[in-house]
Amino acid sequence: MANFNKVILAGNLTRDPQLSYTPGNTPVVEFGLAINRKWRGQDGNQREEACFVDLRAYGRQAETLNQYMRKGQPLLVEGRLQYQQWTAQDGSKRSRHMVIVDGFQFLGGGAGSAGGGGGGGGGARRFAGAAADQPPPADDGPPPPEDPPEGDGSGIPF
Repeated sequence: MANFNKVILAGNLTRDPQLSYTPGNTPVVEFGLAINRKWRGQDGNQREEACFVDLRAYGRQAETLNQYMRKGQPLLVEGRLQYQQWTAQDGSKRSRHMVIVDGFQFLGGGAGSAGGGGGGGGGARRFAGAAADQPPPADDGPPPPEDPPEGDGSGIPF
């Protein structure tokens, strides 16, 4: 049977990223993300819950997240779940799931968002995927047409 481990989350950072380095001098950043969910209950009242997730990123992605992200800012993350187990100082067994970041995209862009990272106001500003050391592709193509081309409508499937 094939296996599949993919997570896509959009939420707000619960704390500032914490940058450290492995013994091999690879950058590592850890941060938390809060994903809020709103719904209307059977009684008609608005309800809300938050899911808190720990995340870790490595390499250039870790440095970029540490440089541009702060607590409260929105972020879209793509990654995979990793299960960790350890023994605490008091001897108790501990475990948790963590998301290992494979790619991310800055969200927002309003007055409260971080500066730098390129781009203007609003919307997504930068994508850092598996090839994070490469600059984002240039948008050299023509803009999409604002109105559909005129014709007899025979190309419309309905």
